[in-house]
Amino acid sequence: MPPIESEATVKLAEPDYLPARMINEFVYCPRLFHFEQVLGVFVHNQYTVEGANQHKRVDKEAHKSAPRPTDVAESPVVIRSMTLSSEQHRVIAKLDLASFKDGMATPIDYKRGAPRRSGDRNTAWPSDEVQLAIQALVLRDNGYQCNEGVIYYHRTKQRVRLPINESMIDSAIEVIEQAWSAVTETRLPPPLVDSPKCPGCSLVGVCLPDETWWYLNEEQGNTVQPSLFEPDRTRDKPPKVNPRLLTAPRVDQRPLYLNTHGLRVGKSGDILTVRGRGKKVVKEVRINDICQVNLLGNIQITTQAVQALCRAEKPICYFSYGGWFYGITTGMNTKNVVLRKTQTISSDWAWFRLIIARSVISGKIRNQRTLLMRNHPEPSEYVVDKLKQLASKAQYAQSEEKLLGFEGFAARIYFGSFGGMIKRGPRQDENSKFAFDFKSRNRRPPRDPVNALLSYGYSLLTKDLTVACYAVGLDPMLGFFHHPRHGRPALALDLMEPLRPLIVDSAVLSAVNTKMVRGRHVVTAGRAVAMTEKGRKAFLRAYEGRMDTLVTHPQLGYRVTYRRLLEIQARLLAKVLDGELHEYPAFVTR
Repeated sequence: MPPIESEATVKLAEPDYLPARMINEFVYCPRLFHFEQVLGVFVHNQYTVEGANQHKRVDKEAHKSAPRPTDVAESPVVIRSMTLSSEQHRVIAKLDLASFKDGMATPIDYKRGAPRRSGDRNTAWPSDEVQLAIQALVLRDNGYQCNEGVIYYHRTKQRVRLPINESMIDSAIEVIEQAWSAVTETRLPPPLVDSPKCPGCSLVGVCLPDETWWYLNEEQGNTVQPSLFEPDRTRDKPPKVNPRLLTAPRVDQRPLYLNTHGLRVGKSGDILTVRGRGKKVVKEVRINDICQVNLLGNIQITTQAVQALCRAEKPICYFSYGGWFYGITTGMNTKNVVLRKTQTISSDWAWFRLIIARSVISGKIRNQRTLLMRNHPEPSEYVVDKLKQLASKAQYAQSEEKLLGFEGFAARIYFGSFGGMIKRGPRQDENSKFAFDFKSRNRRPPRDPVNALLSYGYSLLTKDLTVACYAVGLDPMLGFFHHPRHGRPALALDLMEPLRPLIVDSAVLSAVNTKMVRGRHVVTAGRAVAMTEKGRKAFLRAYEGRMDTLVTHPQLGYRVTYRRLLEIQARLLAKVLDGELHEYPAFVTR
């Protein structure tokens, strides 16, 4: 697959200044600099939060002015949180602390970690040294003399003094020029290789360094292909990397579902308060403990609560009472305009749409076959063999029409055997007229309880993949296999195809076979069948239980939950759009 020439079509505007902190990141890891400075992507982890807390004291704005370079003082004047810029080099620096006396300035920079050991003495890390040199450069450009700087490492409570000489200043100027050259680059720098820097990086879940190298190695095999990062040159064979699980396998926060008519969601401090019809508080939830809010049916939410959730980057998802996914409210957390523009451009390429579509449909058919073999007591050899053949044909389909034919045939024989995975019994409830048997897939509206659960589950998974698209910076409405249509999250549906059998179909089988959902949880309206409020709550437990299940990634080898997997898959698709990967690796379990 040829690389996507995004740099030829997406032009980036230069900022007015480069912050000294960003140049520190550039020296530490050019890829981290690209994510934070160029794409505006930032994620907190325990280290960034710890560093922010340690800076609270020094980040307080100064209550007095810094002395002028010509002022004479009997004792040093210390200024906190002072911001200066250099017009010549177009850099801006926020000095944690600066000591001034008789035109001489000494910047003091606070760092969360520990100094580097060099022999029997402590030294500064290269990125910290450059940042301090830029602070000295800015001070000099504002008329001060600066011959020394100090870095204070909080973990060991040690100071490292650095003489500011011309060699250090020249090196800093050279790095500034390199960083300015990187600001308008639209193609990501390559990831670090098996680096000890990656486990503590807050953006490791966005960067996916080990996963990227692993898939590149798999794509190239033993051949050398043109570089994705520098398409005009031939690159060396990618290094072989064993992927490490660099992020937590589970998401700490949980979704909040509210599906009782008449509820009202408000906010008190950092807590969401849910009140019933009589204005009595029925539930209180800390905003930091949830990853999203789902409102099903006639539920009100105050402006204050919406603003707090947007500020915390917690999406609010809206459903009809029957589970139809209406839409989503998110904060201003989608800043990666380069990715979205590349997505828009590539969606016009028929060859690119077909490559993505072949991967997701082939993965879907393979996972349907796996679910049948796992759960059907006596699967038909014809169905199993035919699904294997169709998956292979879908992988190499030469047109979208043929691919649709393979998908439709696979769905027909898969759902023709779906009823065999449901445990036999005359009724789920003796007093219910509903039997949980399954003959064929039907929808809009579903006409039996199993189809009602499938439709509800697909709506929930569409919502979760829409959230994942927004988190990554993709436009969920612009797909590749599913054509754009008013109100349809086409890209979320693309990503959902391989995951339908593994998440939703499996959750439906679990809910029915373990009698979490029974006949009394079903209601009818004409020919349509829907779930009651208690039935939806019961299925939500099955669905969230499935999303929290740990699964071993068949290629990468580590274990993650399905909820974490959704974001990983969305980020892998983003890497295809960025030109890092040639093909989208759909998740296929064994």
